[in-house]
Amino acid sequence: MARTVATLPEGSRITDYISLGVVAKTFPLSKIRSVLAATGKSSVRERDLPAHVVVYYVIALSLFMQSSYREVLRCLLEGVQWLLDPSVPIKVAGKSGISQARSRLGWEPVRQLHDDVVKPIAIRSTRGAWYRDWHLVSLDGSTLDVADEMENDEAFGRPGASRGDSAYPQIRFVSLIENGTHVLFGSQMSDYHTGEVTLAKTVVASLRPGMLCLADRQFFGFELWNLARATSADLLWRIGRTCAWRETSNSPMVPT
Repeated sequence: MARTVATLPEGSRITDYISLGVVAKTFPLSKIRSVLAATGKSSVRERDLPAHVVVYYVIALSLFMQSSYREVLRCLLEGVQWLLDPSVPIKVAGKSGISQARSRLGWEPVRQLHDDVVKPIAIRSTRGAWYRDWHLVSLDGSTLDVADEMENDEAFGRPGASRGDSAYPQIRFVSLIENGTHVLFGSQMSDYHTGEVTLAKTVVASLRPGMLCLADRQFFGFELWNLARATSADLLWRIGRTCAWRETSNSPMVPT
């Protein structure tokens, strides 16, 4: 039986919800071109889907995950047409063309763009983002389902279940979350079987002086604690009841 093509809600278009101008303000074209050049992914010849358009397309896909790939691309290109030249006909690439364009782009530019642009955004008046003079952030991790395909299964693995394996492969990620705005920054992703503490060792490098980092007790450990302390951020982490402490001349509280 043929499947119904997923579309955007009736009477709505992606350009109705978020214009190219809004996306471009957060992710300027100059920044995208710079990232593409730095990662060696700039388009070397004119294509129906040049690299910078594919980057915007990937951003649009993340906003409308329940809609079909071609529907999101069509609406995105309609926005480009409206901004540049309404007389230019729209040519929406097929599934093969979209797949090839995304394969050419790869993940490196998207990650670099994320790391360069996604930062804490709270201001002093942002509710829940501050405690006294501290900028509140939290360290946490979770998992996300990915498409049930052999390549994803081999790359990421999947958790076990009471009967066999779970339905979908999963990625594991750890991030710093800005309290009050819920912006995730400093994020690190890996396969399901990589532990959160392992990823957190890289994530805590995004802490800054003046921040107060909150974390659950699963993150507490000598190595990770010291990595976080080295950033000069202040830490407030839960620990288990069995954890013992001793005093030193450098720090009043050191785990033993």
